Parts: sequence; C-alpha cells; structure tokens
Amino acid sequence: MVTMSAGRLAELTGGALVQGSADTTFAGIAIDSREVFAGCAFVAFPGERVDATEFVPAAVRDGARVAVVTRFDEVLSKALEGTGAAIVVVADASDAVRLLAAHTRSQLRCDVVGITGSTGKTTTKDFLASVLAIRLQVAATEGNRNNELGVPLTVLEAGADTDVLVIEMGMRGRGQIEALCEIARPTIGLVTNIGQTHIELLGSQGAIVEAKAELVACVPATGAVFLNGDDELSRSLASRSRAPVTYYGLSEDVSVRAEVLDVDEGGRPLVRLSEGGESVEARLPLPGRHNAYTAAAAAAVALHLGLGLGEVSQGLEQAKTTGMRMEVFAVASGVTLINDAYNANPTSMRAAINALTDVETAGRRVAVLGDMAELGSLSELAHFRLGEQVAVSGIDRLVTVGERARRIAEGARAAGMPPEAVLACPTTAEATKALDDMLAPDDTVLVKASRSMNLERVVEGIVRPHA
Repeated sequence: MVTMSAGRLAELTGGALVQGSADTTFAGIAIDSREVFAGCAFVAFPGERVDATEFVPAAVRDGARVAVVTRFDEVLSKALEGTGAAIVVVADASDAVRLLAAHTRSQLRCDVVGITGSTGKTTTKDFLASVLAIRLQVAATEGNRNNELGVPLTVLEAGADTDVLVIEMGMRGRGQIEALCEIARPTIGLVTNIGQTHIELLGSQGAIVEAKAELVACVPATGAVFLNGDDELSRSLASRSRAPVTYYGLSEDVSVRAEVLDVDEGGRPLVRLSEGGESVEARLPLPGRHNAYTAAAAAAVALHLGLGLGEVSQGLEQAKTTGMRMEVFAVASGVTLINDAYNANPTSMRAAINALTDVETAGRRVAVLGDMAELGSLSELAHFRLGEQVAVSGIDRLVTVGERARRIAEGARAAGMPPEAVLACPTTAEATKALDDMLAPDDTVLVKASRSMNLERVVEGIVRPHA
C-alpha cells in the first residue's frame, strides 16, 4: 500500500502542510473514520449532510498519523494539539486521492488488469483474483469500488511486492473509463460483454460499445486484450486494440473455452476449461450456468500470466465472491435464499432466473424481481419479456417490486402464469410483508433488482421474518 511522508503528500497533491511535521510518514489510506487503522492517512471528504473533517480528531485517536482535509480552523487545530498528527489542506479531496494514485501507479512494475462490461465484472474480478493468488501476490478491487474514487483507492492498495493488480471499472457515461485508465494504466484489458445497461444515459447500444472501447484502446501494444468471443459487440472491439486479442467463451472458435458439463443440486455448474488441446474441470462456487463465461475469462487472463490449468481449477473452486452476487444461504425458517440483489439488467436477470430453475428444491421456486433501471425506451418491453420468461421457466411464484417491475408481472400473466401465482408490490415493505405470509420451509427464493431498489431490505425481511 502507499507509503510516504506528509511533506511528499502535500507536494504531490498541491496541498499545504498546516500542522505537524513534514517527516511524519503514513502507510495506507482510509476515507471512512470507522475504518481507520494504525499508521494510515485519513482523507476527510466534505459532504452535503456530513463533513468528515469533524471526524479527524477521532481518526487520529484511532491511529491515523496524517489527515487530509479541505478546511482547517482553530477548533480543529486545538483538538489535534499534542497528537503529533500531520495535517495537509488540499483544494479537493477527490483530486488529492487521484493524484496520489497516479503517482503510486507510476512506481508500480506489476501487470494491471482492467475489467469492464455490462454484466459479470465483479464476479470476474473475484474469480481472477482467486486464481492468480494461487501463485502470485495480488491486489484487487474490494467490494464494489469500481468508480472514480474506488479505482484510485484500489491502486493505492498495491505495493512494491504486488505481482498483479486487478481493477474493476464501472461506467455511467462516455469518457469515464478513459479517465480511470489514465490513473490505472492497465496493461491487460478484459471485457465481459456488452448489453443494454446504461442505455438511458448513453442513448444507444452503439454508444455503450464506444464507452467500453475506451478500455481496449488504452491497453498498450505490449499488453493483451481479452474479449468474449460469443458476444458480437464485444468481438467488434478487437479493431480498437493495439495489443494482441484473445477470445474466450463457450463456442468452439475461441482460444479459451468453457463447457458446462452439469449442475449440482445447488445449481453450481461443473465446467471443463480447455486451451491448446489441454483441459481441466472445476466446480464453480456459486449457482448459474452463465458463470462459465466468468470462469473462461479468468482462465484466459491467468494462462496469459503464466499459471497452469490445474492452478486455474484450484483458484476457481476456492473463490470467495462479493456479497449480493448469487449468494446462497439457508435461513432459520428453512427457506433457501439466493441473494443477487446488488444490481440487474435484462441479461443478468435472465441468467439468474435460469439459475433458480437449476436449483433442486423440495419446496417452491419463488422469484422476487424488482425494477431494472437505466433502460430508457427499452424498459417497458424488457420488463414484459422478462415476465414471459418467468412464466415458462417453471418458477412457482413471482413477486415484483416497483412500478417498472409491474410489467414483469403483466408479462408473466400474459404468458400463462396463473394470476394467483403473481403478485405485484409497489414497495419493498409490501413485498416483505407478502413474503412473510407466502414463504414456507423448503422454498427457494431468488431476490434480484437494480441497485436503486434496495432489495437487500427484502432479503433482511426473509432472514428475519416478522413474528
């Protein structure tokens, strides 16, 4: 992780050291006062509701040696007297973090893998990090830190001993991935797929392609690019690459191929991974046949970096994935819950529904599906068609949450799902109450929606039902 003196920090960020010694050193960055650790620098972000500068004294008491603030007054100065903490005032806290990250990246000599795509970014990152860690020292995006602040923080976690830095890159508009690449400077680029996510913001699928192409275009000629060979739009990005391109997928005309051999009672696929006439099998740690693509992507990059297929299999089978991504667990009531509530789009919704139908259950299969955001003019039809899929999938009960998701219910009824098996709820509270009465032991429940729907509240209601 980043280690330097307060004086050097001030120099790199254009800040001013207003208290303490320039020689005070720190190791690591914290941006949440609750996550401060001994010897770190605490960066206080001003907010509309809370100014983190108020937490600087507490952060110092908890071990921060340096604080980066955007304002400094007599009250704060007195509160820090005698602590030995160094205080650096900067014009913009976010810019300061980005400048520190850009400097840190310039000092790294490791490979940097940038991952983007419409779906599967986080799981791909998790799978790849697990595989690479079999042999290499890996730093990777934690949780969902894939934006203009999260990417610099991930870079700052890397150190001189890092062999590979794995960075997830999200996107909500043109130029954002390019800006992230200017900081991270990826030597390897991986695109999972290109779907309809963010079409409301970008206007067309062509614009989404252009946005994702920013990663491919930023990889140097000496690097490598990995594309989903089964996704036509992803394949089209090859022309933007200066680096050699490797295709992965399920079809026979790719370099690294995954085949789903079977799924177990929990819906977890057994995949065969093949490359250059050799193959290996791996049981993936979470349900969903679509995760074969994720496995193939991780395998392709790992093989490029010198790992063997046996190490790929080992890393995949022991991978720990980020929460709310096909997270399966049994609750006290006897219900099996598939928590995939972090985000949703038409592609990932269809994959999750298929995963639910693959899970063996002694009870009913229940899908709790909420709004898919940012689909623009495609929203009505996309929700309706998703309901049609639910109706023919063998799912026993459907509960929708939100106004857009009401079209899922309408599509399911139109495709023949019995009206009594479909319930449209406008809010998470109503859905939670309905599920309290509906669910029985041995039922298996999938919960999924776009992030803005906060369906983790429904998950919490299932885990802790009302008396």
